[in-house]
Amino acid sequence: MSVAVPEDLFSPLMEDRPPSGLGFAHGALDRSAQMRARPDLIEALFDANETRVYAFCGDNAVLKRMESGLSPLFRISDIPAAGHHQEMVFLGRDGEAGRFAILIAPEQEEALQADETLKLIGLRALALDDRTNPQELGAIAQGKAMLHWHARHRFCAHCGKPTKVAEAGWKRVCPACSTEHFPRTDPVVIMLTVDGDRCLLGRSARFPPGWYSTLAGFVEPGETIEDAVRRETFEEAGIIGGRVTVMANQPWPFPMSLMIGAYVEAKSTTIAVDLDELEDCRWFTRDEVRQMLAGTHPEGLGVPAKMSIASHLIRHFVGEAI
Repeated sequence: MSVAVPEDLFSPLMEDRPPSGLGFAHGALDRSAQMRARPDLIEALFDANETRVYAFCGDNAVLKRMESGLSPLFRISDIPAAGHHQEMVFLGRDGEAGRFAILIAPEQEEALQADETLKLIGLRALALDDRTNPQELGAIAQGKAMLHWHARHRFCAHCGKPTKVAEAGWKRVCPACSTEHFPRTDPVVIMLTVDGDRCLLGRSARFPPGWYSTLAGFVEPGETIEDAVRRETFEEAGIIGGRVTVMANQPWPFPMSLMIGAYVEAKSTTIAVDLDELEDCRWFTRDEVRQMLAGTHPEGLGVPAKMSIASHLIRHFVGEAI
């Protein structure tokens, strides 16, 4: 028998601004979309002294070592691996200063790793490091996702011919059949199922030892967010979901998703785990979750790091200010 859920739990977390510490969600660039189809404006912006570039190689951001720490921003003349640059995308403006992202050819990774003036770092590690400005993380996520799209859409899905970059990196055009291709974001629902004083957490085999998290899955074509939340909850755990409230969302550049965080009220409580998706799934009380957050759970169990939307849903469930 399910237990009533407190109404104040279902108050969205991002009506004003993203919660502090939510990774990649604090981007502040003016995307200046009106400039993308104006090559003259983009070229002038690119040539300006205040313009800076975020560099990427493979799945890593390229940072430069400075006396003050690590910086993700390069002057045009200082971008490493000159002569081995691939696509470049106009991200927007920071005030009047242009911001671009550039992809360095993957075969340069070893040379970049060996350069003592540089550091290559994955975006998860960068977000967890907690020393990068949250607004910079937002721009880095934008650049990483866009360059990933370019790297995998160099050929036309309609006729198979090579495509060309257009509109400052926000479109690819096929010269052979004139098909236009635009970047896409994959929506993913990530939900905490709640039954009164308990929440449902699952464990994937790919998680670190002892780690439990919210359930998640891709939104399918022709499906609402709410329907996706209920479907994924039932498919993975056998729990029937009722009321759904979207609580927060988070750009997730792995490779180019939008994580849509929600609470779903349980209408049943008997768990039937899909062992193809999860190796375990359990109900946890608020007190147990507090122990998991504090690192004092008797079984040594834990939850995801604060930079993830899963962590924010879990922390809000136990009443922790975020």
